[in-house]
Amino acid sequence: MTPELFKYVLCGLYVVVIYTLSWRGMRRTRDIKGFSIGNKDMSPYLVGVTLAASVASTATFVINPGFVYAHGAAAYLHYGVSAILGMAVAFLVLSKGFLRQGNEYVALTIPDWIYHRYQTRSFSLFFAFINLLSITFVVLILVGCSLLMSGLFPIDQKTSLIITLLFVFSYVLMGGTYAHAYTNTLQGIMMLLIAVLLFVEGLPYFSGGVVTALESVSKDYASFLNPSSDLYFSFFSVFASGFIITFALMLQPHILTKILYLKSEKDIGKFITTTVVVAFCFSLILCIGFYARLSGIETPDQDVVVREYLLAEFSESTFGQYLLAFIFITLLAAGMSTLDGILVALSAMVVKDIVIPITHDETRALQLSRWVLVAVGVVGGFLAWNPPPLIGLFAQKGVYGLAAASVVPILFGVIFKEKLPLWAVFVPAVMGLVIHLILNTVGGVTNPAVSASYAILMALLFGGVALAIDRQGWFAVAARK
Repeated sequence: MTPELFKYVLCGLYVVVIYTLSWRGMRRTRDIKGFSIGNKDMSPYLVGVTLAASVASTATFVINPGFVYAHGAAAYLHYGVSAILGMAVAFLVLSKGFLRQGNEYVALTIPDWIYHRYQTRSFSLFFAFINLLSITFVVLILVGCSLLMSGLFPIDQKTSLIITLLFVFSYVLMGGTYAHAYTNTLQGIMMLLIAVLLFVEGLPYFSGGVVTALESVSKDYASFLNPSSDLYFSFFSVFASGFIITFALMLQPHILTKILYLKSEKDIGKFITTTVVVAFCFSLILCIGFYARLSGIETPDQDVVVREYLLAEFSESTFGQYLLAFIFITLLAAGMSTLDGILVALSAMVVKDIVIPITHDETRALQLSRWVLVAVGVVGGFLAWNPPPLIGLFAQKGVYGLAAASVVPILFGVIFKEKLPLWAVFVPAVMGLVIHLILNTVGGVTNPAVSASYAILMALLFGGVALAIDRQGWFAVAARK
């Protein structure tokens, strides 16, 4: 079998397996609850792999190595070290309380959880609408997958985009959460193998020592804090913002709701351990940015670094061409593993938290959730048709704004058991989103992680002070006077 034929056979086999798993998921999906969070009969290890594959998406496997290529060790520490720590701490802090309250409220989505926790439909609707900012990450994944597919097959990027859209949306339409979990387990195992393989394969570039190799590019490139970088130049931009924003990103609907898949609290330890270990292994793929720079690849577009490195590294030998096909299919799977999770979360959220509260019609919820998927696909495809440069920063603007708005309402709602005053969590939610957007768009803060982290810290400070004031009853005293 020739390498050219092999890649078509491998791609066809992948498609058949994914559709088979989705069909199995469809058979287990009978209502909007099953579509959104399953029936709580999944293994915590399966949920952990599913979550890790959702977190380590096209951003980790395709886009973020480009930041390492351009900015060096500082970018690697931002995405590969502080981010992993932020993820681990977020689940250690939130998992038990969120699962307990989610089971108590029978919550299907984050806005649904917000409604039950704060008993206010307007606040829930606010969260449902700002969660639509997740569409920016859909665009990133679609662009990343289309870049990979156009490198694997003799088709242009726009044709690749259409094929990606049709494939992912069709299999998610079938099975919802079960399709997402089953396919993510397969895709997660493939991603794990390729991340370790590519990390080991490129180690000869570090043969003289990691620091020495990076310093051959420049002293700044090898520095933990890169003074010549406009994104990763200080302790806050490299370490603090990476930790803070990743902690906040774990509050995204397609991530945090994975906790609701668990049957009971005794599964949490297995779930967190699996997630963190697998996510760390995935982060090894970031080293491709180093390898590409050290190999001499020159490109003005950092978004295509992974594609160009793989083509240069593996296309010369016959065995390399066989391996290249498997690697490209796996990287496509990495994007789809996150995309399907976002789609399930978005479609369930729109129906459960926007359509049903407004129409009061639950009879067609499952059908509507699938129509919403189609609408999201159309919008995502439109935005990805002519994508902006540095698609990673474009996606971060929207998703990090959502994360900044989510921290205080969810963190306070989980940690504090008593009834909280709505203003003490609603105002910080608005502050988080608005301050991030102002700092990043007109405030001169280039790195979205930094602007979002500043916004999160301000929101937490306001929320903490507001809660202290409410507990002291100062407003009630002032009112009596």
